[in-house]
Amino acid sequence: MTINSKDRGSATLWGVALMGLLMATATAFATVGSVRVAHHRAGSAADLSALAAAKLALIDPEGACGKASELAAANGVELTRCQITDDIADVWTALPISLPLLGPRTVHGRSRAGPTASTLD
Repeated sequence: MTINSKDRGSATLWGVALMGLLMATATAFATVGSVRVAHHRAGSAADLSALAAAKLALIDPEGACGKASELAAANGVELTRCQITDDIADVWTALPISLPLLGPRTVHGRSRAGPTASTLD
């Protein structure tokens, strides 16, 4: 069997190209996964903070947002806004993340909590 000098080493190039494609695909999936996890984390912290603020909204409306901020910080996110309207707590959270090739980004979460309609009657 004779080897054509033009084809010599072409399998190596194809192998390197395939590995590069696989690495790019894996990086894309990892990036999407990281963003989804960060989004769920920011949303969960917003939910917990809103529930805590709503619980205190009737007793201590001024301290409700402070407690929500403490809980958000304990969950590794920042409480960016807290609003108490009557007995409804509305909170916004932010979580800074760093993505490969895209750099730093911020993921936001928002949640509202208050009594159910049946408890208002």
